[in-house]
Amino acid sequence: MRISIAEAEGQLADLVKRAEQGEEVVLTQPGLSSVRLEVVSSSVENPVETYDAAAELAKLVPTETKRQPLSAEEKRKIFEEIRNRTLGKDLLQGTSAARSQDFLYDEFGLPK
Repeated sequence: MRISIAEAEGQLADLVKRAEQGEEVVLTQPGLSSVRLEVVSSSVENPVETYDAAAELAKLVPTETKRQPLSAEEKRKIFEEIRNRTLGKDLLQGTSAARSQDFLYDEFGLPK
């Protein structure tokens, strides 16, 4: 089905239903094809797409072998290594945020 954008304005819901049923719907501007309506998800019953971060990461970083989950002992060693690396570092540099907004209040704790 080819329909001009001006004609499609009032019948968008009907055009979407037709596209969901498999009909090709093309919107045109002065005679030229401009936009084609397509179904985004294959499941009309569940239009909400779920995002699987692990699957996306697997696409970006292909692994040669499937790793087993870390054991409790391996996790403990990793945490200990991180702790040991950070012991000598001053991670809290700069001024403390605890009293940074005191200038907004008077001696009784009320806003100035």
